[in-house]
Amino acid sequence: MKRVLNFIAIAFLVAGCGLGSGEGEGLPTPVISINTAPDPETAANAYLTAWNEANYEGMYSLLSESSKSSLSFEDFQARYAMVATQANLFRVDYEILQTLTNAQTAQVGYRVTLNSAVIGPITRDTHMDLVLEGGDWRIVWADQIILPELAGGNGLSLERSVPTRGIIYDRNGVALASNTEAVAVGVIPSLLLEDDADPLISGLSRLTGIPSRTIEAQIFPEEGEPEYYVPIAEVSLDTFNALSGNITGLTGVRYEQYSTRLYPNLGAAPQTLGYVGPVPAEEVPNFIPLGYQSDDTIGRQGIEAWAEEYLAGTRGGILRVLDPNGNIFTTIAEAPAQPASSVHTTLDMELQLAAQEAIKDFNGAVVVLERDTGRVLAIVSSPDFNPNWADPADYNSFWGNYFPDDRGRFFNRATQGQYPPGSIFKVIPFSAALESGMWEPESTIDCVQQWYGLAGIVLDDWTLEKELPPSGTLTLLEGIMRSCNPWFYQIGLDLYNAGQTDAISEMARGFGLGSPTNIQVVPEEAGSIVAPNATDAELGRLEAVQQAFGQGTTVITPLQAAVYVAAIGNGGTLYQPQLIEWVEDTNGVALLNFESQVNGTLPISADTLLNLQNAMRLVVADPRGTAARRFSGFAISTYGKTGTATAGEGLDPHAWFIGYTDAGQPNRPDIAIAVLVENIGDGSEFAAPIFRRVASHYFLGSPGPLYPWETDYGVLDPIYFDETLQAEATATAESEEGSGGIVVTPVP
Repeated sequence: MKRVLNFIAIAFLVAGCGLGSGEGEGLPTPVISINTAPDPETAANAYLTAWNEANYEGMYSLLSESSKSSLSFEDFQARYAMVATQANLFRVDYEILQTLTNAQTAQVGYRVTLNSAVIGPITRDTHMDLVLEGGDWRIVWADQIILPELAGGNGLSLERSVPTRGIIYDRNGVALASNTEAVAVGVIPSLLLEDDADPLISGLSRLTGIPSRTIEAQIFPEEGEPEYYVPIAEVSLDTFNALSGNITGLTGVRYEQYSTRLYPNLGAAPQTLGYVGPVPAEEVPNFIPLGYQSDDTIGRQGIEAWAEEYLAGTRGGILRVLDPNGNIFTTIAEAPAQPASSVHTTLDMELQLAAQEAIKDFNGAVVVLERDTGRVLAIVSSPDFNPNWADPADYNSFWGNYFPDDRGRFFNRATQGQYPPGSIFKVIPFSAALESGMWEPESTIDCVQQWYGLAGIVLDDWTLEKELPPSGTLTLLEGIMRSCNPWFYQIGLDLYNAGQTDAISEMARGFGLGSPTNIQVVPEEAGSIVAPNATDAELGRLEAVQQAFGQGTTVITPLQAAVYVAAIGNGGTLYQPQLIEWVEDTNGVALLNFESQVNGTLPISADTLLNLQNAMRLVVADPRGTAARRFSGFAISTYGKTGTATAGEGLDPHAWFIGYTDAGQPNRPDIAIAVLVENIGDGSEFAAPIFRRVASHYFLGSPGPLYPWETDYGVLDPIYFDETLQAEATATAESEEGSGGIVVTPVP
């Protein structure tokens, strides 16, 4: 532009001199054209800025008409996409160095830096030519606009080096996920000779750790014909070589070796640990700038996804220029791969597997926390899935059978499931009652079977449905022990009538409900705590009564239940539950370290907390406690609360049990456990035995007594689930809580 302006000034100067001297009279007047088009540097800036934004349509719109006629938008976009993909670009930087302008053409020189997630910055000096069209500067397309080395139609090719994915460990250094050689083991029943059946089943059990009875049921189902091929398990090659001697010569067995990301024992905590799989097609553009290609695998769900940046390491490679025939023209740059870090979790593999086994026959969740720190020792969502099957190289894989996920296998019930808490919520109105000053621990009520506190409505106690005698006169602590519904109906009503309409809802929020626990790593729901209607007294009273025993609009997650029951046991501290102990690089340097995080403290006095603890001890220790029979002979000091929550019309109630231990063992920290079993029945009948089995594994290393519904460990007793016999059994359970759901009976 400077040259153009000088040219105009000279033209005016020459014309002025001629007129002043009188010379040139009769000659035509000069026609002077002044170029008012924008500076070509502006067009170049717009083009390069659009490149950094991957705005290919905007870039193409700035090309000259001749460039557009010789290069379609599709080819133009593909050219830039090739560069972005092969170089794994995440940003384009540039600096204009000089601009040369003529009347109709211009050239802009610039320094461009292509920032690659794999090999680092690539800096080159290059240029673009421009032409003036219709008063605007347009770019004349050429390959060197990207890089000088691409002139003549050359392309890029990245030879990548991908580090081995990092290992995920449990708290004791046991691998939960690692890249290794593995063997998929299965059985073809039609080829199995009768004499080989027993030794094969026992040999597979030793190899895989799966109980023989479970393997036998898979190979020889009680109903229907066996499948052509029955997948049993995936084991490491080392394990297979050490333990397969008893099966390799038997008929019917099949095994295939392959390289994989192995999750031992069919996967521990799969919804929380996650799995690896291909980059989804729709997410490829997001991963290219991070150093990935479309055929890479990434962490999907849980810790595998959360810790991707640690577990994946840093990819390296050699970026080369290829001529149009595919021959190497030159090497642009190279960078070595950087090894991955390892993730050490708070999970206890042995306890996790025991908890999964404990609830495997039901839909539900189990959460085990270290009571005094917030560490998550086990987190179970049932049913689960086998993360090994995500690898198509696994001969056992039936991954497609999980989709559509009609059983909710990938849904984490422990953190995302929102359920009415039923009677496990009663610890909260208990606390609100004592904190209000309207009741004392020694206050009593006659725990009748039908309560008439609301006009026109009769509310039942659980003993009525069970055809058991009413509980009689109970103190407030005994109200927890017997899970007396009328006690809590009355608390909810009296607090509302006293103007403390939100006393229970605010206490619930103080117990951490209605808000996320901030566990990180895995998604979670907040639940719902809604204060009763304060303007419509009739509706508000009903809502207050429903809330007082954990029904109505109140919903919580099993994780929240574990957090608040841990706080009851540890003296009142609501810890943020955590799954990561530390992250360690290959030099042994800790990149992250576990630190206990406090979300808050229970909003109750020391006296209220002590009374609550005493009440929860009565639940399992007093002969009349709703869970006393389930904990008979259990050597570990335990505090708990049963819950049976109405789940909706036509559905069986959800079974709950929450509690904590107070064993005081120096090398085995006390724990808090929440158990939720969907649509099954009473908390005392189903959830409490599961709690005891998990705690027994943790403290005693054994499962303890059989479940009421088992004929052997892990073997269901079908008779137990016969509706008639089950009804007879529950009707005679003299000390066990029945449905905590609200039963509304109109007054005649």
